[in-house]
Amino acid sequence: MSAGSPNTPQIPARRRRSHDDEFGTGDLRLATSGPGLEVPTRDVRLATKDDARYCRDLTRREAANFYWGFVVLPRDQRTAIYALYSFAREVDDDVDGAGDHTPLQSVPDEREAISERFRKHRARLERCYSGAAEDPVMRMLSDIVVRYEIPQSDLEGLIDGVEMDLAVTRYHTWDDARRYCELVASTIGRMCVRVFSFSEPAALKYADDLGVAMQLTNILRDVREDAAMGRVYLPQDELKLFGVPEMVLSSGERTEEWEALARFEIERAHELFDRGLRVTTLIPRRAAACVLTMAGIYERLLAEMEHDPYLPLRGRASLSGTNKLAVMLRSWLRAA
Repeated sequence: MSAGSPNTPQIPARRRRSHDDEFGTGDLRLATSGPGLEVPTRDVRLATKDDARYCRDLTRREAANFYWGFVVLPRDQRTAIYALYSFAREVDDDVDGAGDHTPLQSVPDEREAISERFRKHRARLERCYSGAAEDPVMRMLSDIVVRYEIPQSDLEGLIDGVEMDLAVTRYHTWDDARRYCELVASTIGRMCVRVFSFSEPAALKYADDLGVAMQLTNILRDVREDAAMGRVYLPQDELKLFGVPEMVLSSGERTEEWEALARFEIERAHELFDRGLRVTTLIPRRAAACVLTMAGIYERLLAEMEHDPYLPLRGRASLSGTNKLAVMLRSWLRAA
């Protein structure tokens, strides 16, 4: 966690940093890392203003939903989140670059090529934590993991989850699907909470639930698009329980069985949002506004699917810029 914040007065402040430019790239001083965290100790910042701008511009360009929440954050936290998002985006792009998302195990040459990409990401991460980062995103991240005591295991988990996305096309149970959601989404939530600072360790558990809620909403929203590429994230045992053949997901056929399954998953997502949003009581107000904005956009998507459970079978649901702005304004008011 970020020591020395207003929410953690019991932890002595251990950092001194100058505030001499737009991106907060002054000197970093870290006397020691937190107990049990795999973070380095380093006195020299690696990132430059150009590196910070690179991450900011990438985030503005790619973060269609999340960027609406980022804008409310204090400058230093916003810059840190840009770096985390940029890394996640780069790793995820290796999934998008895999053509039709054919499972890794089915095409040996493609499997080796993609596996090599992920080996490179893990090597980048090792250089990041050793202070030898070589590209704009990793130089920014190299400073961020020190300042906010971000465990290497969270970033490694993100890579594992994205690689899993290429190796696995079916999840037998909710526990299996939840584990995937935790790797690709909850790891990011936990890292964000460390950037924000938090008053109780329970904040990390709430971040886990919130990440799963948002990823489950993605799964429902994209169910037809994913099925067309041969990928089904909804648990196989639940499809069977509700009598929903996989062909329904790709054909868009309206069935009562699909509606019952969709409402079951929507209720699960609501429960996860209810638990996960408790994190907003354990982080600073501006960070809470950020979280409420991002979660609010996904809750709005969930509400649209709840109103019309067949919406995901017709195509990918989305919100207009006006609706996103309305969510952002309501979130600011809720956090005030």
